[in-house]
Amino acid sequence: MQVNVLTNQLSLRALRLSPLRRRFLLIGADVLLIPLAVWLSFWLRLADPWSPFLQDSLWMVPTAWLIALPLYALTGQYKGLTRYVGSGALYRLAGRNGLLVLLLAMAGVMLQLPLPPRSSWLLLWLLLTGLTGTVRFALRDALLKLQDGIGQRRVRVAIYGAGAAGAQLAASLRLAGGHSITAFLDDAPQLWRRSINGIAIHPPDHLNSLRREVDQVLLAIPSVSRRRRREIVEQLQELRIPVLQVPSVEEITSGRATIDALRPIPIEELLGRDSVPPDPQLLGPGIRGAVVCVSGAGGSIGGELCRQILALNPRRLVLLERSEPSLYAIDQELHRSLPADVELVPVLGSAADGPLVERTLREQGVQVLFHAAAYKHVPLVQANPLAGLANNVLGTLVLARAAARCGVASFTLISTDKAVRPTNVMGASKRAAELVIQALAQEPSATRFAMVRFGNVLGSSGSVVPLFRQQIAKGGPITLTHPEIIRYFMTIPEAAQLVLQAAVLARGGDLFLLDMGEPMPILDLARQMVRLSGLTLRDSQHPQGDIEIVCTGLRPGEKLYEELLIDAESEPTAHPLIYRASERAIPPQQLWPQIEALQSAVCQQDAEAALAVLAQLVPEWVRDNG
Repeated sequence: MQVNVLTNQLSLRALRLSPLRRRFLLIGADVLLIPLAVWLSFWLRLADPWSPFLQDSLWMVPTAWLIALPLYALTGQYKGLTRYVGSGALYRLAGRNGLLVLLLAMAGVMLQLPLPPRSSWLLLWLLLTGLTGTVRFALRDALLKLQDGIGQRRVRVAIYGAGAAGAQLAASLRLAGGHSITAFLDDAPQLWRRSINGIAIHPPDHLNSLRREVDQVLLAIPSVSRRRRREIVEQLQELRIPVLQVPSVEEITSGRATIDALRPIPIEELLGRDSVPPDPQLLGPGIRGAVVCVSGAGGSIGGELCRQILALNPRRLVLLERSEPSLYAIDQELHRSLPADVELVPVLGSAADGPLVERTLREQGVQVLFHAAAYKHVPLVQANPLAGLANNVLGTLVLARAAARCGVASFTLISTDKAVRPTNVMGASKRAAELVIQALAQEPSATRFAMVRFGNVLGSSGSVVPLFRQQIAKGGPITLTHPEIIRYFMTIPEAAQLVLQAAVLARGGDLFLLDMGEPMPILDLARQMVRLSGLTLRDSQHPQGDIEIVCTGLRPGEKLYEELLIDAESEPTAHPLIYRASERAIPPQQLWPQIEALQSAVCQQDAEAALAVLAQLVPEWVRDNG
């Protein structure tokens, strides 16, 4: 114990040497190495350690000192940090020593001093470079070793991925200290039985034999597909070893993260299918150079729409949001990456405020409008139906009519799969909003109306992923309404990207469906999130586990599964993940009196009358469950 304490104290003193003292150490090393290199160059050339040529050429030692030390100092040899010496430093060292040998030879010729054989000069250059380089690399390794020896035990890791990302991660971890790299793992057979800096590369199944020697597995495969990443994580989870990953390629190349910024694997990166690259012919037109408005700009979908719209260089982006904190947050975020030729206009107010939205659309000259403002939390809207109907149905009507009067070219409603055969007020209100858009599309107007319907968005406000993440962080339990409940999932960026492309495909009155992939049981989602957190499930078979999953029963209006179609057939579009459907619509002359009745009931705060009108509008809504 005392030996360890003494070793740590000596290591700390060595690491805490001032920069000036470290420079003097390097200068002293060079002073000793120069005569050693001169002597060895004669010995290797003449096969005699004490040749007469050496005695005649002793002038080279003091002359080399006089030339080398100022040369080294002026060219920055003593300014570099020894701990980060790499191949670049060796190349620069070789250049300095080449110049040193050249100047030394010129001095001998000019002063007519005895000169060694010509091949000795080459040997001298090689020896100087080799000796001074060896000292610096040895000091680097010694400092890193001292750094690793201080404090807590190093984390033993295996790096999955022996490509460029894996090699960079290994180098970063080595410099940072605190980690011991046990092995590399890679799928490529041509890399097996090879090594990176002396660390062997193995096939993935070799981890079974290393499981007791590894504390963590680090995924260094930032460009791998989502499907392959999911397969790898599932294999590693069986070994009960915590898994971390490096940032994505986009984060690394944009400078938002470094290769060693390790983090847990978000569940969003494992769910759903591999994303499909956007179609350039669908993503840019209609947005670039246009004035675009997003209602609900501070929400999960609205905010991501704004980010992606900004990347397409509109002339102006109008942010319509009723929540002041949300509007402030998205406005500040977008200003940090705002192109010089794009104007950002934050508007604080509700989409249901007719005079406000009409003035905004006219003054700003809005050409493209995405309506993402809505109340979407099922239990809250179920408990506050009048507020949900006023915002989701009447707000959509106010904004859409204002868009038609102001000559907005394109209006896209963001809908939800909960609008299909709804069992709750929120879903029924979104279906009624779709009926409003369908009716407006039948009336003469320069505005091209469309709707986009998709399922759950991972990580959005109120979704199960943030809720489960919070419950896991608190030690559980995870509350699940029903063990058989299933949902479709899509990431926020992919949903927003598909919405932008669907808007270009619109012809008028279109209902677009987004391919959500395969639905996933929420119970499987909860289990996977527990495992990704490095924890274990607690159940009857594993009473000592960390996190328990508790089923609380379906909430009012909640379905076991969701759908994307009511009674229509979908047809493909130019995009492989976007489909067009033509569902039942209500003629405008029949719909508007019912909407007026709904508006009257909302104004009079008559919930029963409002829900009765909603039931007429959406006959597939089963009120007994709502």
